Amino acid sequence: MEGFEALTGDPWHAPATAGPATGRRLSVVIPAHNVGHCLRSVLDALAAQTDRGGFEVIVVDDASTDETAAIARTHPAVTRLVRIKERSGAATARNIGTALAVSETILYVDADMLLPEHVIADFSARAAGNLVLVGFRHNLPFGDRRGVLLAGTRPVLEGDHRVRWRPPVGRRLMYSGLVLDKPLDGRPLDDTEDFRDLGFGRTYYDWDLPRMAVTALLGVPRGAVLDVGGFDSEFGRIGWGMEDTHLGAKLIAAGLLVVPLRQAVGFHLDPPDAAAQWEAKLAAWPRTLDRYRRLLELPAPAGRATEFTAYANALRPRCEVLR
Repeated sequence: MEGFEALTGDPWHAPATAGPATGRRLSVVIPAHNVGHCLRSVLDALAAQTDRGGFEVIVVDDASTDETAAIARTHPAVTRLVRIKERSGAATARNIGTALAVSETILYVDADMLLPEHVIADFSARAAGNLVLVGFRHNLPFGDRRGVLLAGTRPVLEGDHRVRWRPPVGRRLMYSGLVLDKPLDGRPLDDTEDFRDLGFGRTYYDWDLPRMAVTALLGVPRGAVLDVGGFDSEFGRIGWGMEDTHLGAKLIAAGLLVVPLRQAVGFHLDPPDAAAQWEAKLAAWPRTLDRYRRLLELPAPAGRATEFTAYANALRPRCEVLR
């Protein structure tokens, strides 16, 4: 952070201003499944970014049954659109997008993340070959969406659980298994000095450093992702969650630094059936967490770019290029 500020004169956590981009060109990779309720707004926001250096947008439609593919096929913000013929999960979709990307930095963005106009430039200016750049999300309930967006309200940093966290009392926490006996107004980001106090096995209650790598909004060097073998696609088969945590763990083991961008906050647009989707995700959590724990017992992967390319090529018959 200090080196960037000394070189540019700009604060690390300040939003980028409009103007020519001086950073790295990005490939924005968006996995999408049945997000017709929000995808057009998400792509409109990408089209309105202040970044002037140019960035590509790759949408990978994971066998949607709604208008997701139709929206992406005609939207001017989309550079490439690939559709997976059979549902494969977000990990596989992100791997396909990563294989197609041409930029040295990948920005993983969820298809329900609405980004303020400066966010692409924020990542572009700060991207480096040794950094995992972490953005944040402010959940916006479906019923509140229209009023909030019409009012021009901006997402706030404390809307993310990694920033302000109020865990349940008397129940086992999802990740660590800890049981708290009194209320906690947790501040993971602040209390760990922007994640500096994590890593090397250190934790903040239910949080560790890999869990801070959330692919709702995450910037990573493409070469590093290929070198560690990309996302483990098995997570998408068995349920929700942990594929991004596992990628974070692999990149940390490879020596990359996990650094937050406090100004990079987007609205996470909840679907109409958010409660039902959340229950389904929680039901799958024990399976994905178990796989994650077992993968951590294996040697840290490295030198897997050739293996990843072969894997991506094997996926081609399962995909159709729509744009």
